[in-house]
Amino acid sequence: MAGSMIAYAANPKVGGAAMFENKNIVENAANSKDHTTLVAAIKAAGLVSTLEGKGPFTVFAPTNEAFDALPKGTVETLLKPENKDKLTKILTCHVVAADAMASTVAKMIKDDGGEHDIKTVGGCVLRAKDHMGKITLTDEAGGTATVTIADVKQSNGVIHVIDKVLLPKM
Repeated sequence: MAGSMIAYAANPKVGGAAMFENKNIVENAANSKDHTTLVAAIKAAGLVSTLEGKGPFTVFAPTNEAFDALPKGTVETLLKPENKDKLTKILTCHVVAADAMASTVAKMIKDDGGEHDIKTVGGCVLRAKDHMGKITLTDEAGGTATVTIADVKQSNGVIHVIDKVLLPKM
């Protein structure tokens, strides 16, 4: 009887919405009020079917606040059809073709002496480090994002919420 009393940690809420392990990355992100800009960008870039696909994917998901911190007009410009290639490059620099939980990333950082390079599906290299118990990611443009909510399990991978938009080398 005691064996059936095991408690399982629930998936964290993101943007006020429950995240369900049986839903894919796009389905869950669409329910988060903190990720409306990201979802609009995924749609504009034509990446919905990819991120609804089998995976596994790890997505470093910037919040609306992260997008709002970009220079004024940047998001509106990126969402225009003529900028689809640039938007796709930026978004795919947030995606890794693996199911990388935070503990796995933390172990790679430790095993590599304090920082670990992560190659994204967009061809970018993110430098992962541990900063006071939180994982940070430095992009190719020198910006640093912090994982604010880790290990949001999806049917096709995992989302880690971040506080900055990661940018490729331009």
